[in-house]
Amino acid sequence: MTRTIRLALLASTFMAGAAAAQDVTLTVESWRNDDLQIWQETIIPAFEAANPGIKINFAPTAPAEYNAVLNSKLDAGSAGDLITCRPFDASLELFNKGQLADLTDLESMANFSDVAKSAWQTDDGSATFCVPMASVIHGFLYNKAAFEELGLEPPKTVDEFYAVLDKIKEDGTYIPMAMGTPDQWEAATMGYQNIGPTYWKGEEGRKALIDGSQKLTDEGWVEPFRQLAKWKDYLGDGFEAQTYPDSQNLFTLGRAAIYPAGSWEIGVFEPQIAGAFEMGAFAPPIVAEGDTCYISDHTDIGIGLNAASQNADAARTFLEWVGSDEFASLYANALPGFFSLNSNPVEMENAVAQEFVSWRENCEPTIRSTYQILSRGTPNLENETWNASANVINGTETPEAAAERLQEGLASWYEPQQN
Repeated sequence: MTRTIRLALLASTFMAGAAAAQDVTLTVESWRNDDLQIWQETIIPAFEAANPGIKINFAPTAPAEYNAVLNSKLDAGSAGDLITCRPFDASLELFNKGQLADLTDLESMANFSDVAKSAWQTDDGSATFCVPMASVIHGFLYNKAAFEELGLEPPKTVDEFYAVLDKIKEDGTYIPMAMGTPDQWEAATMGYQNIGPTYWKGEEGRKALIDGSQKLTDEGWVEPFRQLAKWKDYLGDGFEAQTYPDSQNLFTLGRAAIYPAGSWEIGVFEPQIAGAFEMGAFAPPIVAEGDTCYISDHTDIGIGLNAASQNADAARTFLEWVGSDEFASLYANALPGFFSLNSNPVEMENAVAQEFVSWRENCEPTIRSTYQILSRGTPNLENETWNASANVINGTETPEAAAERLQEGLASWYEPQQN
């Protein structure tokens, strides 16, 4: 009897311990607050079905607030288990502070090229601290019905771009472009970084800024601001108070003809406009026929492990899955416009996403100019570029003054720019 009781107690203890070990909820920190439904309805159920006992809580923060909120949570010890990683310097800083764990030994890291991993590695490549998830491509979305109604074709050159905007404005049925400036980040991300590579010539200019052979006051860096200053006339009344969700709504409700975009909007917009109109996309305009086309094909998003997580084993299970072919296909097609960084190709089912991807065949790719190395100091070039882009569009700062301010800020701490 005693032996039976002892065995029963051991079995009970084991079962309770196993249940406790499986009773894990992992919280994901992210700035992607517009794809919450896709995580809840597609991504999370797929993982949980294969991993009973591990639950996922996707808890996003507004994009403009994410960095500050995440840093505060990490410092306070209240951040989630899984940290959605911005590329390059912002995440490298977290790793250097000991707040992101080293994930170099994950088996699924073998599924990614050195280029894909470079956005989430130390400068010497010795440690990888986030699993690569996807890149995004910048360009412009447009309302095909509006273009057909007004007899317009997607523009290829800068002159054609402004001719299209002028016709839309003259007609008056639609706001030519939907973008506001109070959140600031979109003025830089969907404005300056969208059209800028055309003028600073992509990787050539970006690398020259890093090695100090070009400055932000050079023509290739000032001209994109001059272009943004022209956008003011096409953004509609009250754009200065128009938030990012406001701009999204103007486009999806059919009130605006063009939306300066990143490909990440595709999966958000299509369910909202279904049956109302068809959406198309065009690449950042070249200056003149025959010029090289440049696109920002940006290593956008990865996911890492909070070094202070109490659920590290379960979190690593999730991260191994994120690095799998299954996740790559699921994510790229559940979130069309987020292009997998997995070395195994993913067949795109979405026509608009395929249009964005097709630009890779003819355009030179680059990443956002502020993300690698150049935002490690104070003032932070990325955040300052947000502010400068918004100011230029608002007309409160000239393109030349904005460029001069950014250059002075960068040169104040970055030695290659002090010559």
